[in-house]
Amino acid sequence: MAERVTFASSTGPRLAGLVDLPDSAIRGWGVFSHGFTLGKDSPAASRICKQLALDGIGMLRFDALGLGDSEGDWGDGSFTVKVNDVVKACEFMADRGTPADILVGHSFGGAAVLAAARTSPRVRAVVTVAAPAEPSHVEAHYDAVVGRAISDGAAQWMVGGRTLTLKRAFVEDVRAAHLHDKIKGLGLPLLILHSPTDNTVGIENASEIFGLARHPRSFVSLEGSDHLLTVRGQAHRAGRIIGAWADAYLDNPQAKIPRPGRARFPRVLEEST
Repeated sequence: MAERVTFASSTGPRLAGLVDLPDSAIRGWGVFSHGFTLGKDSPAASRICKQLALDGIGMLRFDALGLGDSEGDWGDGSFTVKVNDVVKACEFMADRGTPADILVGHSFGGAAVLAAARTSPRVRAVVTVAAPAEPSHVEAHYDAVVGRAISDGAAQWMVGGRTLTLKRAFVEDVRAAHLHDKIKGLGLPLLILHSPTDNTVGIENASEIFGLARHPRSFVSLEGSDHLLTVRGQAHRAGRIIGAWADAYLDNPQAKIPRPGRARFPRVLEEST
């Protein structure tokens, strides 16, 4: 079951989200940040959050500025805006009485949660899935139009069947953003999930993040997965791994007690979701 919510972004327009609610005892809460130009209903976001909810961890996933059901213009966003909106999402969760224990981010969203974690209320642990070690990695997606965006101030860009406006300020903000000091100073438990066959964000990014981070830090290989986690079962597997790892960082890690006569393993969401 999911609850539709909206909350104010860091720049004013309202962001649309879903809170995937556990259907039994609640172990904790979290916020999920989706990948570059994807959305809350992308396979990684939807399937990981639903799996975590099935395992007792309620998750807020939301559309970034100008994407999906959210208000605003994607071109007015930036890496800084995405980071600040993760913080706003955590504030929203705290205000509703379900403060986020963990932050989970996929791809560009993984970079965002690394940057947002220390300023997000009550967050105790961070998870990245297929995340780049630097936000500027995303420039490869729009390299064909970046020169025009810089020279003209903006350029139209086709991605995923949609026309987005890439603005000079966006490009400059991404280029100026650096994560190394954020990762070194994270001071929170970190789980890194990455596929060695990820052809979009190479596995060397996971190695770099792991090398910069301090203990407690963990790495799990998502072998056989593509970057978007569309391969059968991979997003759900990632959700199960996150749910098990998060036990030590939840308010009530033992709340979800297996039913008598049932195997003591987390249930797995059906692949149709």
